[in-house]
Amino acid sequence: MNRFGLILAKSYMNKIKSRSFIITTIIFTLVIIGATNFQSITSLFDANGDGGEEQWQVVVYEEETDIADNLSAQMAILNQSIEITRGEEPLEELETQLENGEFDALLTVNATEVGRLQAEYLSASLTANSYSGDLQAALQTIQSNMAANRLSLSADELATLNMPVSFSQSAYVESAKSAEELDQARGLVYVLIFVIYMSVLIYSMMIATEVATEKSSRVMEILISSVPPIQQIFAKILGIGLVGLTQILIWAVVGTLSVNLSGDALEGGIYSLFDFSAGSISTIIYGIVFFILGYFLYATLAAFLGSLVSRTEDLQQVLMPVNILIVGGALLAFYGLASPEAGFITVTSYIPFFTPLVMFTRVGMLNIPFWEPAIAILLTLLTILVLGWFGAKVYRGGVLMYGNSSSLKDIKQAVKLSKKE
Repeated sequence: MNRFGLILAKSYMNKIKSRSFIITTIIFTLVIIGATNFQSITSLFDANGDGGEEQWQVVVYEEETDIADNLSAQMAILNQSIEITRGEEPLEELETQLENGEFDALLTVNATEVGRLQAEYLSASLTANSYSGDLQAALQTIQSNMAANRLSLSADELATLNMPVSFSQSAYVESAKSAEELDQARGLVYVLIFVIYMSVLIYSMMIATEVATEKSSRVMEILISSVPPIQQIFAKILGIGLVGLTQILIWAVVGTLSVNLSGDALEGGIYSLFDFSAGSISTIIYGIVFFILGYFLYATLAAFLGSLVSRTEDLQQVLMPVNILIVGGALLAFYGLASPEAGFITVTSYIPFFTPLVMFTRVGMLNIPFWEPAIAILLTLLTILVLGWFGAKVYRGGVLMYGNSSSLKDIKQAVKLSKKE
């Protein structure tokens, strides 16, 4: 056990002190700080010199004399960043002024005989779609009011005419989640799926790289004769796992502090996409459990596959099946966010290589019985034990194999070598 601890500590300290770990941690820390302060940062670019919001100047050219005034009144409600001005000059002269940059956009409005408004929006760029959308919504309101006046409709009658249909959804199964609960859970599940996917992908590659590096330095021949392979492989897995937990813990602390210290309200903007206010504690616990299972599963697989190569340049080829499985699980999980009750999502959630991502999606999006994730967890644990036992044999023989070959057919040869030891 003392040798196990030495290998674990060596794997952990080497990665913690590495330049790649420090740079990656710093970069993602800055990304987290930027994301949690996104609204404050963007407001700096949206503000003008006097601290107020920059006005989007729109000149209205019209035949009717009251549309511009009505439009200005509507903008005071919809979007105060849009400033409406009536154009008194001819249309050709207004277009010339627009090209010279005297204002931002030109809106030409005409009313047909039946009372329908026809508008043409002209600007240097169509990237400011929110402005044109607000103008269109305001013109729609003005057109409705004009029609109501012609038909002698009261304000209440017009409101009833434009009122949307009241439509609600519910499930007759008591354990089913409501639409609101699904929307609130989707953001949390999405983020945790992404964390599990990226962590498993990155740290599995890290383990395989360390094994291949030690093998290329011939240090492995000494280790394999003094420490049992099963201890070596799991010491490295735990060591890199602690590296991953350290990195994630740093990011979690930074994210929490940044959110609490930022001036943004925890609503609207980016927070409207990921509503964690009603995040279930059980979902987070399941996320941690499936993260650990996924890491051990793929890390064990990557460790003994990494022992088959003699150069780190060959790792991508031998780890291709692992990457395909991880990406496949992620694609299934993201599809499951939209259709968690699909038949093939249910089936694949019990396949150990897909369980960490797909079953977690089902747990987060559905109220499924406890025995379903329990069975999936048990199957994944059994798979990890089998991979650990078989991987130790491949590991023991694989680290003694040198050459340019990195084919999966080398597994058979590695097992034969392990029996001779």
